Amino acid sequence: MGYVYIFLTIVLSSYGQLILKWRMNSFGAYPEEWIPKLTLIMKSLLDSYIISSFLAAFLASLTWMAALTKFELSTAYPYMSLSFVVVFIVSYLLLGESVSVYKVGGTLLIVAGVILLSKG
Repeated sequence: MGYVYIFLTIVLSSYGQLILKWRMNSFGAYPEEWIPKLTLIMKSLLDSYIISSFLAAFLASLTWMAALTKFELSTAYPYMSLSFVVVFIVSYLLLGESVSVYKVGGTLLIVAGVILLSKG
């Protein structure tokens, strides 16, 4: 069950980040002036998708707490880096973000690191 908690933490955390990026893209550039800046902040805080991303972050915290009851921190924490992998792949597929040799190489290094750390 511990790995289910870690999996849920990764999924919920990644969801939150991807939704925030998607919705903030839809609002346009962050204004320099105070009134438009406050207007954008208020509009974004009332957005149902952004609210869902905050809820996902809260639920991710709860599942992470549950995971920590099943594993030592040094065992569980490396798996959290897999959220970088999820965000990289999904942001490319759904948000059209760029892919480079460096990003792919870094992602592969993260996966290799998790594999090595999980053996210890």
